Amino acid sequence: MADTDTALIDDPELAQASAPLGAEPVHGDGERQQTAERILNQDEIDSLLGFDLADDDGSDSTGVRAIINSALVSYERLPMLEIVFDRLVRLMTTSLRNFTSDNVEVSLDNISSIRFGDYLNSIPLPAILAVFRAQELDNYGLLTVDSNLIYSIVDVLLGGRRGTAAMRIEGRPYTTIERVLVQRMVEVVLADAKAAFEPLTPVTFNLDRLETNPRFAAIARPANAAILVKLRIDMEDRGGRIELLLPYATLEPIRKMLLQQFMGEKFGRDNIWEGHLATELWTTQLDVRVVLDEQKIALSKVLNMRVGETLMLNATADSPVELRAGNIPLTQGRMGRRNHHIAVRVDAPLSPAARKAVISQP
Repeated sequence: MADTDTALIDDPELAQASAPLGAEPVHGDGERQQTAERILNQDEIDSLLGFDLADDDGSDSTGVRAIINSALVSYERLPMLEIVFDRLVRLMTTSLRNFTSDNVEVSLDNISSIRFGDYLNSIPLPAILAVFRAQELDNYGLLTVDSNLIYSIVDVLLGGRRGTAAMRIEGRPYTTIERVLVQRMVEVVLADAKAAFEPLTPVTFNLDRLETNPRFAAIARPANAAILVKLRIDMEDRGGRIELLLPYATLEPIRKMLLQQFMGEKFGRDNIWEGHLATELWTTQLDVRVVLDEQKIALSKVLNMRVGETLMLNATADSPVELRAGNIPLTQGRMGRRNHHIAVRVDAPLSPAARKAVISQP
């Protein structure tokens, strides 16, 4: 061994090659040099991969996870969606206050984009999952009520005293009374969601079923993207959380509407602009044509027409004429003369269909 140590001292390159991984080389002149290779610790590995256990929603993921989730469409690209959920919070505050006869405060925690499979794996059990159907959008959504809110709602609706926390019993399924009370609350929330979407587009949310196992609430493929809305409901010293999940497939039919920019407080309707538009429509110039007769003639005959030829019409002097705006028929009248001018007397009122067609024309 003494001979080996002596050989290592005499040969610096052999000593550097036999050093452990990550150690700094020892040179004959005593200088220390930082090597390019070193061992990463656990925090650096998590940061590189983007899997941070402290981040539950994965909204600010980096590294490999950011590359994997690059296909997710951020909800921030749908400006009107946040306005709809803000309106939902205001409606739920009033409706749940009337439903529970208690002081209820609803707050919007956050809105995030998540994959459906990741959300099902992150649901804290026990919980009640309400599967609902959007009729006009022809797809489903998911509403999750956590256990704290379930016991709080049951305690409030059955006359529990204020100032005492709701009693929570672990290890037992939810009773029929608890499920019925939660179903009534879910129906109130879905009615508010319908009213929140109403100014944008009419959507009817109907409750399909209640589930307690996330495996039976699979309304989309695990890899499909979805919008997750977390709502916090506080009733003085009691409360819980409601999570509303809408797959992107559900929102796809109204995607163009959700891309609109929100202007003002009228939520898509401005009475001042409507009045100005109605005033300008009354002064709009419209070209009206009077058609006596229409015929189909061969193209060869039209090309062979000469000056002085007479074209016979299938109409007499008393035949009615048709008034048109573009290609839209308005009404009928009679042709005559008034003070050396050819005139048309209107004999029929303007049809309602013609009114709508003329107004809708650009």
